[in-house]
Amino acid sequence: MQIELLETFLDLVETRSFNRTAERLNLTQSTVSGRIAALEAALEAKLFTRSRAGTDLTMEGRRFDAHARSLRHEWHEAKRRIQVPDRAAHLIRLGIQNDLAAQHIGDWVADFRRALPDAAFYIEPDYSNQMCADLLTGVQDFAVMFSPKPHPDLHFETVGDVPYHMISSEADRLADVAPDSFIFAHFSPAFEAMHRAVTPDLAASAISVGQSGTVAALLTAMGGAGYVLEKTADGLLGGGRFRRVEDAPVLRQPVYAAMHLRHRIAPIHRRLTRIVQRRLAGRTGTGQA
Repeated sequence: MQIELLETFLDLVETRSFNRTAERLNLTQSTVSGRIAALEAALEAKLFTRSRAGTDLTMEGRRFDAHARSLRHEWHEAKRRIQVPDRAAHLIRLGIQNDLAAQHIGDWVADFRRALPDAAFYIEPDYSNQMCADLLTGVQDFAVMFSPKPHPDLHFETVGDVPYHMISSEADRLADVAPDSFIFAHFSPAFEAMHRAVTPDLAASAISVGQSGTVAALLTAMGGAGYVLEKTADGLLGGGRFRRVEDAPVLRQPVYAAMHLRHRIAPIHRRLTRIVQRRLAGRTGTGQA
């Protein structure tokens, strides 16, 4: 079995379009058709029907779907597990939301290493959608993110939240914040919805940004107001140029631990989850639980 056949099958399950799958995988349509034909020949079953209405899974295709997802995950996980660095018992690939990595990665990874001294870690700051995709395929083992993407093969667990504060170089009160110098933050869909609900007059800002560090950099360069992570706010307030917008509500972004469903009760994944929970709750500990 070639992994490319599974990847093509699973993409076609999502798109239900040979043309769209060809575009997404950077292939010709004839290559996509050839791969599906090869997979059907290997399985001795027809997986899709094509008509003017589109492409649909057959009964056999629907039965094969879950097995294909499992096989893809096993393949990538197997590849990763034989590439463990010297002197390490195993390799753990971690995904961490960009905003969280900027401020928490040092403390978290120090705790991870104390808890799992025989492990090697590969760490990738990223956004939630990509981390969900990487967990599904087995490219990542464990991720900490803002926006879970529901999927039958993924498990999500709330581990806490992080606060964002509005700061300004110009105003102490929300009513005095100028919309034309405000930087609107869309750190996640949930955060953006909260932001729009509490500051509807500022939602039409000319600049909208998806990272706290970028908001801070823009404020430092141009002045104005915007929401940043609590630690970032404290640092900028300490410089004397910025002030807290006192009546602006603190917006709390939920944080989730994410993993493949098969790992939801694995000891390593449970330990990593507890470490993140303790850190977000403000209990440092040693990560040994």
